[in-house]
Amino acid sequence: MTAGRRVGSNTGAGNGTSAEPSIHQLRLFLALGEELHFGRAAARLFITQPALSQQIRELERRLGVRVVERAGRTITLTDAGHALLPEARAAVAAVGRLRRVADAQLRQVSGRLVVGTMGAEASMAHTRAVLGLLQERHPGTTVQLVNLGFGDHMAALAQQEADVVFLRPPVTDDIELHHLATEPRVACLCADHPLASLPRLTLAQLSGVPVVDMPEQVPRLWWDFWAADPRPDGSRVHYGPVVTDMESLLHTVAAGEAMCFLPEAARDYFPRPGIRYIDMVDLAPSTSALAWLRQRRSEPTIRAIRQAAQRATGQAFGGAPDDSGRP
Repeated sequence: MTAGRRVGSNTGAGNGTSAEPSIHQLRLFLALGEELHFGRAAARLFITQPALSQQIRELERRLGVRVVERAGRTITLTDAGHALLPEARAAVAAVGRLRRVADAQLRQVSGRLVVGTMGAEASMAHTRAVLGLLQERHPGTTVQLVNLGFGDHMAALAQQEADVVFLRPPVTDDIELHHLATEPRVACLCADHPLASLPRLTLAQLSGVPVVDMPEQVPRLWWDFWAADPRPDGSRVHYGPVVTDMESLLHTVAAGEAMCFLPEAARDYFPRPGIRYIDMVDLAPSTSALAWLRQRRSEPTIRAIRQAAQRATGQAFGGAPDDSGRP
């Protein structure tokens, strides 16, 4: 590992008067720091290698220190490069957050509401009722629906990429909910599984049957609830393949690699060859809810859809949300 030597320039680089690096340059530096190869980093960034090299040299000039040691197309980070990499990552992340907050404020001013949905939530009667009331009472509000996968339905709120999300709890503590409907959960099994011919099942009967797993970014409290982990006897669930969305989940189940639990509505919305839905005797029901970020609850567009959700379920508007976010 080598120290980052100071880089001289006519603009005072290395003496405390260097120009500020651009976010674009920091993004290029992050990619190069991960690839440690000019050719691969340039291909990943969809720019030419000479353009990347020029930008990194300009970054070094502005910072006043070398961040990489060049040996052909392959590079190593200097001591300064190693020290600056996490700071560059934090700066790029901070600008990303700034942009998302600015976009959220722009949506607020323009009356545009980004509504996330997961699975079949967009088609549910309660979702249509809430959105219908919102449009009736606030005809100037523009609603943009986006379908979210398992890995991003809560992250979309935290990153302000969605203003509200129709989802299935539980949720993390930074999210508030208004519950809209409740329904049983059913077991989703491969049609060839020995238990698939039974009219109903207990959790004990499913002991040892692998359950599909979720990506790392999915809050574990959410999937622990949906996987019924731990079981009533204290035993832990054995997990099978990781799935990212409803189609990959159904494909994995149909292939006999694992099972899962889904809302009863899945029978109507997700019928698939090779899959059986079976009633559960001793599994807690699931709820549908409208979710928003706690810190944004008073923003006009979010308040408007919260009010629509309250009216759609016949509850008086105002005060705290009707649930803590736990199932």
